[in-house]
Parts: sequence; C-alpha cells; structure tokens
Amino acid sequence: MRVITFFGVLTLVSLLGCESPRQETANPPAPVVISLSGTPFFEPTRTPEVQALLDSNLLVAQKNFEADASEENYIWYGRREAYLAHYQRAIDIFTEAIGRYPASYRLYRHRGHRYITLRNFDAAITDLEKAATLMQGAPIEIEPDGQPNKLNQPLSNTQFNIWYHLGLAYYLKGDWEKAIAAYKECWTVSVNDDLKTATADWLYMALQRAGKKEQAANVLAMLPDSLNLIENDSYHQRLQLYAGKRSPEEVLHVQGTSEDRDLAMATQGYGVGNWYLYTGEPAKANAVFQQVVEGKQFAAFGFIAAEVELNRTSQ
Repeated sequence: MRVITFFGVLTLVSLLGCESPRQETANPPAPVVISLSGTPFFEPTRTPEVQALLDSNLLVAQKNFEADASEENYIWYGRREAYLAHYQRAIDIFTEAIGRYPASYRLYRHRGHRYITLRNFDAAITDLEKAATLMQGAPIEIEPDGQPNKLNQPLSNTQFNIWYHLGLAYYLKGDWEKAIAAYKECWTVSVNDDLKTATADWLYMALQRAGKKEQAANVLAMLPDSLNLIENDSYHQRLQLYAGKRSPEEVLHVQGTSEDRDLAMATQGYGVGNWYLYTGEPAKANAVFQQVVEGKQFAAFGFIAAEVELNRTSQ
C-alpha cells in the first residue's frame, strides 16, 4: 500500500542559527486502473491484518519464484501481485513467463483475465482465444484458489475459467454471438452448481442482448430449483429476477459486511440494470449502472460491465 507522507528537513540557513523548514513530498500513488470514462482507481486501503496477509503471501510467492522459475511459480507470483491490485505488474510477470513457456494455456488464461481488469478487452480476447486453442484435448483440471471461499474448497477449473473469461471479453465488446458460443462451451465444463449458475447467468444475458429471447428463456430451465451454492448466490439472484421470482428491489437490497455489500452491489446491480434494459426502461437501467460504478469494487465484472453500458450510452 502506497501512503503519501510529508516530512520536514531542517536546514541551516545562516550563521545566526535561523532555521527554515523545507517540505518534501513523496511521489503520489499511481492509479492501478483507469476506467473507460477516464476515472483513476487506486490500490484500495485495507485493514492492517488483510494487508499483512497479502504482503506475506506475495513474499512467499516471490521467494518460490526466485528459487525455481517454473510455470506454476510464475503463475502464483503474478496472481499474488494481482490480489494486491498490482495488475500491470502481474501482466508483466505473465508476459515474461509466456516467453519461457509459450505453450502454457494457463498463463494466457491469467494474463487475459488481468487485461479485462485493465479494460483492454481486445488483448484479453487475443490471450483467451490462444488459451482455448492450446488447451484443446487437455483433461479438466481444478484451479486452486488464491482467495479461498468460506469452505476453503476450490470450485472452478482451468477450462471453465478460459471459456468464462473469453465469453466475458466478447460480451464486453458487444460481440454477442461469440459470447454465446463461448458460454455454451463453458457450460460443458461447468461441473458444479456454482459454475453452472455463473455460466447460465452470462449466457442468458448474452442471448437477451442478441435478441434471442426464447433461447434466453430456455436457459432459465437449465438449472434445477434446488441448488447447492457456495459462492455464486448473487448470480442466482439475478437469474431469479429474470425468471420473475424476485423483484428488482429485492435484488438491489444487499447485505453483509461493507466489502461484501459492495461486491454484491456490483454483481446484483448490473443484473438489475440489464433487467431494466430488457423491459424497455433504459433511464432506470443507467441509474442502476451509475450506482454500481460509484462503488469501490472496480475490478468486479459487474462493475466493468456497468462501465461499458454507461460508456455506450454516452457516445
């Protein structure tokens, strides 16, 4: 965490002992992300405990990398930097790693993800398309979590993450047909209810935006009424909204700690904004999208997608 500090340096200016303080100011922190509208976002302020944990995890990853610059250690080094919001640093690490391991679809997957964070959707698509090509024929592999869920149980797999992020990048570019195709591939590797819920949600939205309302409605029938969810309740609430089982007001009423509420608002708020678009109320949609981007979770996919929607309407 960068902190601006001010300190005085006393300088002798005359033989009479008269002292004049000279203020020196540290360089201000650089933004870690620039929004599509030009808003700078900075590394977030964290509690001392959270900061210490993130710093410690990064130190371990860095030492492991220095001892052995393996593909795996490159990945964790980059991921740990990204968890500290050092996104460009993470991309630089993944880029160096790709130079050494050019056939690594996992490295392209992680770099593509962070290009999305930086709003560089074209670069993300290039990387994630490359990852999808390289991973053909590879068995499904569980991807370990860098920020574990409440059960400390990894849920996603590398194949899912490649298709999921590729679908998202297409979606953010407004290429609905390619987004639909990617999410259909993603569905085939969605091996638990959390992954199926997330995939169904984005597939539904892509179909709606492509004007394929009947196919979108069919997506809602792809999931059973009873789900065993660990992480993706916000996506489930969006799907319930689309199915008429929740009201927009219910989905916008988020609870939990301040950080959890902010993340839930980014995710659930984007869904509500979309619902207003589908039902012909663009003014209400933009009001919700604006509410989302006034939050703090600037790396959340719902936040980025809300940015995209507001940017489209402003052009």
